[in-house]
Amino acid sequence: MAEDNLTKEEQVLRMVKRVLTDVAKDTHVKPGLKHPLSDHTIHGIRDCLALITSRELELAEEHGRPMNKRPQFADQKKQRVVVSIDSLKPDYQND
Repeated sequence: MAEDNLTKEEQVLRMVKRVLTDVAKDTHVKPGLKHPLSDHTIHGIRDCLALITSRELELAEEHGRPMNKRPQFADQKKQRVVVSIDSLKPDYQND
C-alpha cells in the first residue's frame, strides 16, 4: 500500500513498528548469552507492538481496508480450489 493513502497516524504507527522490530532484530542474541536489553524493556517493546497492531486493525476497519494479508512461501499450495461448472450440471442423458 502506498504511503500516500495512509493517514498521518497510520504512517506514525508503521514507522514506530518498523523501528521497534529493527531494534529487536539488531539486539537478537544466541541462546545462552545475556541479552543487552532488560526483561522490562523487552516486555515493553512487545506491549507496544501489540498496541500498534491493535490500532492498525481499528484504523483499517474504519477506512474499509482489508488486513488479511499473510506471507506465503513460493512452493505453498494455493488454498483455492477451482471446480468446473460443467461438473455441477445434472446428467439428464440417463433419464
